[in-house]
Formats: sequence, structure tokens, C-alpha cells
Amino acid sequence: MIERRLPAGPHHEVRVRCSSRADGDFHIDRPAAELASRRAAFAPAPWTWLRQVHGPRVVTVDAPGEHAGAEADAGVTTTTGAVLAVQTADCVPVVLAAAGGLAVAHAGWRGVVEGVIPAAVESLRTLADGEITAFVGPRIGVGHYAFGDDDLAEVIAVAGPSARGRTVEGHTALDMTAAVLAVLADLGVGSVDVLDADTADDEWFSHRVRGDAERQVTVAWMVER
Repeated sequence: MIERRLPAGPHHEVRVRCSSRADGDFHIDRPAAELASRRAAFAPAPWTWLRQVHGPRVVTVDAPGEHAGAEADAGVTTTTGAVLAVQTADCVPVVLAAAGGLAVAHAGWRGVVEGVIPAAVESLRTLADGEITAFVGPRIGVGHYAFGDDDLAEVIAVAGPSARGRTVEGHTALDMTAAVLAVLADLGVGSVDVLDADTADDEWFSHRVRGDAERQVTVAWMVER
């Protein structure tokens, strides 16, 4: 388990937890009883977990557990104790915090192209005040993310040329970290804590590298200081 804290104004902070392979499988299609037990042991319950579809939809959560199972790729809340969750196995989990609010987004390459990060940032700005800080969780590194030119061009059109990279074998690659950071910077989010974690490493689940069906989770919730 990885833990981080983000400021959320003078009276609150956001607590963030990322699971790893050692914490078990958080795939939403695991047996319900198994998932309920695993979630309760990992972070306060109930969670707002999402059936992710690589799109820009953001749900607004006004009570703990509201919109659980909704088809969306981001959630936003100003409710203390409401746990927002996204599952990943190569895509980028992004947590955003501002005074009195937080958002969590699942940003794969399609989600970046579709605008899930701007949608989450703008949703948070409508509900919370002040500077936004961010946390970027475990995701696939550029060295293991070979990518086709046509799809890469779509990402570059949104995130800029820093999204282009090379694999360890020298093939054209997508740099998801650079893409997400570029989008955040364009949105005025300058303070970003980037976790040094590549899902290609055995510590994490990776669909791209190992064909893992399992998923890690990133959760965040707001507490009073």
C-alpha cells in the first residue's frame, strides 16, 4: 500500500491510497463478498467505484457510496469521508485536491483524448476553491508502452509532443506520464506529486506487459484536519 496526503484548504486534507499486487485484486468483477471485505480492509467504506469506459463522464458524489457502479471515469466530491475509487492496470490514476473538495480520474490514452482530465478539473473547480494540487499514481512507463503512430497522433493532438517516446527496444512509444503532466499543466495544475511506479515492474498488475486480469486501486477521501 502506498499512502499520500494532499492539502485541501485550511480545514481539510485528502488521503490517498494505492494498492499493489501484494494487496490483492480489486477488479470490480471479483465476487461481491470478496471485494467488500478487501475494500473495507483497505479504506473506509462505502466506496464510489466506477464501471470505467474510457470516457470523459464525471459523477458528483454527495454522500458516501453514491453512484457506486456508475459508468464513468471520474468522480468529484465535497463530502467529507466520501471515498472515490478508480481501478487500473496500466492506465493513470489521477487524484486532484482543492480547498474543500477532491476528484479522482481514470486516465488511459483514450480517456486523455476524450478529455477526462479537463472534465475532472473543471468539475472540481465548480465545487471547490483555490489552487488545485494533484497526485499521479502507478501507471505503465514509456519504456514498455509501444504505440502505433495513428493512435499516438491523437494523444499528441491533445497533450503535445512530449507524449512521444521510445521503448527500451527503441520502438515508438506513448509516454503516459508526460501526456498527463502536460494536460495538467495546460489546465493550470502546477503542483503534482508523481509516484515513481511503473506497472511493468512485478510489484504491480499490468495488462499490457503480462496480460494480468487483476487490477490495483487508487482511492481518495477527504478528512477534517
